[in-house]
Amino acid sequence: MSRVQLALNVDDVDEAVAFYSRLFGAEPAKRRPGYANFALDEPALKLVLIENPGHGGTLNHLGVEVPSPEDVVAATRRLSAEGLPTEVEDGTACCYALQDKVWVTGPGQERWEVYTVLADAGAELEGHTQQPDRSKHADQVRGDGACCAAADGNEAEPVRATASTCC
Repeated sequence: MSRVQLALNVDDVDEAVAFYSRLFGAEPAKRRPGYANFALDEPALKLVLIENPGHGGTLNHLGVEVPSPEDVVAATRRLSAEGLPTEVEDGTACCYALQDKVWVTGPGQERWEVYTVLADAGAELEGHTQQPDRSKHADQVRGDGACCAAADGNEAEPVRATASTCC
């Protein structure tokens, strides 16, 4: 199942979780310091909350969660064929998960990702990329990865991931 992702900056993640739990009648699928996500079936939505004090209520980024790495590859090919510049990230630890993804930027500089979650990942892996051999464990990573967070609320400028800034 594919679902749209909406990543919001919030001033206080605990307050936002309380509100969205009541709004959707659901608890978060994942909670980490400064981060929460709701994986909703109805509506089909992945709501990501990123604590970013002073930028609450602003868009962090948008996305489409797809079921498999093959779906990410297919999206990359389709987007490239449409003439859209793409940025591929395979085996990256972001949102406390190991992911394959492709990024495109809309006309208003809004960042969109098409991604799949490969495995759960701890905070120590945020912003790192797994070695190409997927048979290795997720702790086999190299640094200098960027995550889906934005610097100072600017969606067009990805920053190095940290436990409090990654999606």
